[in-house]
Amino acid sequence: MAGKSDSQLFQNKYDRERKKIDEKLSRLLKNHKPKSLYEPCEYIISNGGKRLRPLLVLFSAEAVGGKFSQAYNAAVGVELLHNFTLVHDDIMDNSDLRRGRITLHKKYNVNTAILAGDNLIGIAYNSLLKDSKTNCVQIVSSFTNAIIEVCEGQSYDTDFELKKSVTVEDYLLMINKKTAVLLERCCEIGGLIGGGSKNDVIALKKYGHNIGMAFQFQDDLLDIMGNQEKFGKPIGADLVEGKKTFLFLRALEKAKGKDKSNLTAVIKNKGVEKDQIDYFRKMYIKLGVLEEAKDEIDRYTKLALKSISSLENKSSVKLFEWLANYLIKRSY
Repeated sequence: MAGKSDSQLFQNKYDRERKKIDEKLSRLLKNHKPKSLYEPCEYIISNGGKRLRPLLVLFSAEAVGGKFSQAYNAAVGVELLHNFTLVHDDIMDNSDLRRGRITLHKKYNVNTAILAGDNLIGIAYNSLLKDSKTNCVQIVSSFTNAIIEVCEGQSYDTDFELKKSVTVEDYLLMINKKTAVLLERCCEIGGLIGGGSKNDVIALKKYGHNIGMAFQFQDDLLDIMGNQEKFGKPIGADLVEGKKTFLFLRALEKAKGKDKSNLTAVIKNKGVEKDQIDYFRKMYIKLGVLEEAKDEIDRYTKLALKSISSLENKSSVKLFEWLANYLIKRSY
């Protein structure tokens, strides 16, 4: 595992490359017309974030012997794709906030947000193609399948709102497609750009998948236990919206009596009032589902670390170990 001095080096590297991604994103959208299209695109991109997905592209390329300079455009492309999904996700959920700021469709209007999201995906392809000089078909195929599977995941998520009965297995399928697949594809694309062997690319894909699963479980936890100012959206939003998360579904399986009735009522009422959030938080604690989610985070993180242990570049293995621990310890 990474030592204290390594951790600081990796943190500095992460921060440095994240800043570069921010700069490249900003330059990419500057001085384009019409303003009515590109100003909203700039707004969503300037919203910040961890830039985890583009950094996975860069770190994966480096892990197999490539250079960051080979993969910056592809890294920008996956971040544009990610933001495309966020714009449409916010519209479908009618969300008011994203990363602490007004969502795009609330700041402008739904039509503008849809068009801006569509434009981002086109620009994303242009960026990706600049770094697809070798393995072009595989890289573009990976990127395209990521879009398809994320849309499938979003559709499952929407279906869950209408279904009275959703299982934990259903939920795992949904988050695999909606969250984990994109991180998996980022690692695959980076590995392909860097010229990695088949086995190395598979190892990186498994890392991305398992980190993605852990990441989503962590998001579910933060939704009910996080710091609203840091998290960037209202705490308890999943409950208010009636989302069938792992926490909710496991609580529903384990609850009895009044707790069971109240959870069933959440489904019937399609959510809870804000003043009920604390009640359900305490119920989750009592039923032990928060600890179960933490166990799942730990399990998927260990699977991620196991998958990359075969990489020859041991410095990259340590970096990925640091990144995994960095993500699961986040408070937002």
